Amino acid sequence: MDEIVSFFTYIMNSEEIIQTGGLLAIILIVYIENGLFFGFFLPGDYLLFLSGVFVSTGLLEVSVFVLFFGIVAAAIAGSFTGYVSGRFFGDKIQNRKDSLFFKQKYITKTRKYFEKYGSRTLIIARFLPIVRTFAPILAGLVSMNFIRFTIYNIIGGFIWAITLVGSGYYLGIKYPWLIDYVHYIIMFFLAITTFTVIKGYFNARKEMNLPDED
Repeated sequence: MDEIVSFFTYIMNSEEIIQTGGLLAIILIVYIENGLFFGFFLPGDYLLFLSGVFVSTGLLEVSVFVLFFGIVAAAIAGSFTGYVSGRFFGDKIQNRKDSLFFKQKYITKTRKYFEKYGSRTLIIARFLPIVRTFAPILAGLVSMNFIRFTIYNIIGGFIWAITLVGSGYYLGIKYPWLIDYVHYIIMFFLAITTFTVIKGYFNARKEMNLPDED
């Protein structure tokens, strides 16, 4: 049991991941978090930001370009995996009968939401923990056009990586003492992302007109 707790403590610690696992660990976590449903709890935004800071200060000895393109590739590949899994299991899910926790009308409303806001959803979702993991799965589930998905998957991956890795790298160059305040940076990201997810959840419920109870 202690080993399991230690493992989960490790994979939630961005600083330790970067220092011990290096580029390979960063790429693997980005891939999992961007489309495999069990990876929704993994660190994403602050892992990218801190990796940029660590590269700029020399604590992660790789080129910033290698880091950037590795993260972009992992993010895009992860989302493709989520999309394919959503398409593969889509028929099974959509043919299920209504139950206490599942209703067909939710799938119908999700499809309409992606038809209307799909491109915007895929880009904005990159910056939302949990949503980032499930957006490509839902896109596959509702059979979003593959070419359209591909275009915005790539755009979203580039914007997400260049924003967070780029800002971390720039601030690390400009203010190298930031490395001494890593824990405060993580707390800041957690506060921002938590607020964003909660706000986005209630906005989505309102926009999709989902009932609170039934």
